[in-house]
Amino acid sequence: MVPRNLLFVSTYTGLGGGESAILNLLGALDPERYRRRLLTPGDGVYPRAARALGVTTHTLPYRGASAYFVPALWARFPIVRAMARLIKDNDIDLAHTDYHSLPFVLPAAEAAGVPVMWTCMGWWFRPRRWQRAFFRRIACITAISHAVKDGFLGAPPVLPPERVAVHWLGTDPERFHPGMADTLGAALRAELGVPPDAPVVSMLARFQHVKGYETFFAAARLIAAARPDARFILGGENMAGTAADRQYRQRMLQLVENDARLKRAVVFAGYREHAGQVIAASDVMVCASLFEVVRHGAHREHGLRATGCQHQCGGPAETVVDGETGYLVPPQRPDLIAEKVLYLLDRPDLRARMGRQGRARVCEHFTIAGYARRFAEQVEALLA
Repeated sequence: MVPRNLLFVSTYTGLGGGESAILNLLGALDPERYRRRLLTPGDGVYPRAARALGVTTHTLPYRGASAYFVPALWARFPIVRAMARLIKDNDIDLAHTDYHSLPFVLPAAEAAGVPVMWTCMGWWFRPRRWQRAFFRRIACITAISHAVKDGFLGAPPVLPPERVAVHWLGTDPERFHPGMADTLGAALRAELGVPPDAPVVSMLARFQHVKGYETFFAAARLIAAARPDARFILGGENMAGTAADRQYRQRMLQLVENDARLKRAVVFAGYREHAGQVIAASDVMVCASLFEVVRHGAHREHGLRATGCQHQCGGPAETVVDGETGYLVPPQRPDLIAEKVLYLLDRPDLRARMGRQGRARVCEHFTIAGYARRFAEQVEALLA
């Protein structure tokens, strides 16, 4: 069978959650069946990581569109013609794009005669009135949770709901396994100066208001008051972002610097190529985001706790089985976060049981192999 030639397009050159998800997909697709290409505006961590997987990378300089793009105007940008030439010159069969490249990729692909896939990763991408016909032209739209799908479609829905499939992102259970606590976890604790016997509560997130750093720090104060030996590891960095994100990061660093209790207990681990380092070093993982898609942090077989039981908070309410694989609390409730974290810290047997159940749930529902299989089925259906 002749291999399919797939082009993935991204506005970003750094690695955030969405880029990491696509990178996992690129690594999981059969290279004998799919020739994988990645187009970005420049070089960076993301395309370099893709090349390490055997992906062919391309660069064309452009700036991503905002949520208020006007399709007819954006289709006239020179980058559209450049993308169309790249698609034709490389015999691309199908293009997959992120949101901020979509206004350029869709008209370019249409000019080259190839279908477009788009994975919606946020409920805030709801089409404006002048964009609705544009989104109807996309051959295949998937959402990474039911909350994302419902938020994107709106009420009444801007597209027939059956046109948007829900495909959960996947992770590799072998890359995040229980034995990592004795290797990666211990090494990170030593690197950061965290005592090996200290209870550790962690969060993985870039610096954005939506990630809920203020909520996490408010909970950390309460936890530290009850458990002075507790430490808090923050993994994440703004590999690329807006001026507002940079300002938010500075405010959060200053918030910790100005609070004696937090300054003593909080450690910023920065960007980690292997997020499992932070997970393995932790006793409890927290997701304090106002909106998030959570892939279980229970690979180490510790308890996972995630905020976000309200509909607009997305993934946690759909992935975490409350009381079995973790706990769910309403967003922006640091008191409830602290209550559940302290409960788990005092019960290592419960953490271990929740971790085992969480890992089993990941292996059943949220593997990268399963996600890649569903993606490949979509590709074949479009190109049949």
